[in-house]
Amino acid sequence: MPKLKKRRLGFVLDMTPLVDITFLLLTFFMLTAKFKSEAESQQRFTIVRPQATADTSRLPDKDLAIIKIGIDTVAGDTSYYYEMTNETDWARVVGSMEQLQLPPNARQVKVGLSELDELIRRTRIVKPTTRFAIDADRRVRYKWVEDLMEVLRQNRATVFNFVTDRRPPEQPPM
Repeated sequence: MPKLKKRRLGFVLDMTPLVDITFLLLTFFMLTAKFKSEAESQQRFTIVRPQATADTSRLPDKDLAIIKIGIDTVAGDTSYYYEMTNETDWARVVGSMEQLQLPPNARQVKVGLSELDELIRRTRIVKPTTRFAIDADRRVRYKWVEDLMEVLRQNRATVFNFVTDRRPPEQPPM
């Protein structure tokens, strides 16, 4: 006797519409996607970050050029003053500049930005290891310091110190 097969009571899922919808979505995403070219995916620049350290040391005693930004108390105008700690380098730097009219034994000269540019350039030629320091009055506008830093940057003197006062230690509240 042959066995009778039982009828299945399940359902049948037609896969044709599901495949059609899948390919329609795939086509839609492929046509609307924006692909990056190789030129766009490569970086067009590199960032070289400077290394910084918290330097609490004192200024060097020799081979130092100090650029002071001060407010004249009489006239009320702001000026740049340039001086060097090494007397022989000072004589070599200033001796070649005819436009600076210095009294004998002058250790400091009042200059504008163009003369300051020339002084910094000649200082770096005379002694490339000379360190630079900026000593500015706290009342001076930032534009003066920014202009000075731009002159230093143009002369490739990107390492310099700011002269500041040391803060007194805070007193504990009573």
